Amino acid sequence: MQYRQLGKSGMKVSELSLGTWQVGGKWGSGFDDANADRILNAAIDQGVNFIDTADVYEDGRSEKAVGRVVRSRSEELYVATKCGRQIQPHVNAGYTPDVLQRYVEDSLRRTGLERLDLIQLHCPPTEVYYRPEIFERFEKLKQQGKIRNLGVSVEKVEEALKAIEYPNVSTVQIIFNAFRQRPAELFFKEAQRREVGIIVRVPLASGLLTGKFSADTKFDAGDHRHFNRKGEAFDKGETFSGIDYDLGLKAVAALREALPNRSNLAAVALQWILQYQEVGCIIPGASREEQLRANLAVYQEPPLTTAEAAAINDIYKKYIQQGVHHLW
Repeated sequence: MQYRQLGKSGMKVSELSLGTWQVGGKWGSGFDDANADRILNAAIDQGVNFIDTADVYEDGRSEKAVGRVVRSRSEELYVATKCGRQIQPHVNAGYTPDVLQRYVEDSLRRTGLERLDLIQLHCPPTEVYYRPEIFERFEKLKQQGKIRNLGVSVEKVEEALKAIEYPNVSTVQIIFNAFRQRPAELFFKEAQRREVGIIVRVPLASGLLTGKFSADTKFDAGDHRHFNRKGEAFDKGETFSGIDYDLGLKAVAALREALPNRSNLAAVALQWILQYQEVGCIIPGASREEQLRANLAVYQEPPLTTAEAAAINDIYKKYIQQGVHHLW
């Protein structure tokens, strides 16, 4: 495992960390505590020291699992969670400092931790980024010893750029992958200038970049890859990075043709992200221990060459850029 500084957060984190959206099992399958414990312990055994969760993942059960496992281990581990998505309807007016403080305190109770290493606003409406009183409350929580750092999880580059104007924002979690390249432009430069750590989510475009899907692949009814392809439930960009599924399959087929000596496309996709030194860590998820090990196999693969990286970028320009680049 390799480690990187996560901006000004004070944390040196595993560049391949763990996202826990589906750590208890496949999307929509219910939560299996034993499965979650296996994945979390296996990740820590392999050197993962940064675990990302959220209060809405399986109605808090993910937070409970993360806290339970972290408290059972002797290693120095960092826990990041998120708040805000419990607000229904999820609109600007629902965001108040008192509501958010209550969510933080609830997360502390569920995890059993004395302090959260990182609390992140969970993809709030764009208007929230223009309300200083929201960000000020987290300074008070820091002074009270309840949190160590504040971050944001965003949908759009514009939101990320606004968020990092607040000096107490230590990290930004953003979708970035070979099929979602826009963040590498202005945002990466500004984040580096302000010493803001970058956490990359959805690095495999909801599994599309593993190369394991086909036109015949069936997703469970409760899986967002089945019900959210057009953004029916939440932002379309969360599912397959906002790419039309059939077009995505064509782009993946082109990747296979351009990289004939690469059988593990997931590792290639992760290597492509890690070539950006501005990135602090990547948080691929895993619903099975085998998926975790497949992600960590990136270290067993030969390094990505300049020619391979260029081929990936050419495929993005040919298939993806025109329809997606400007949206997020």
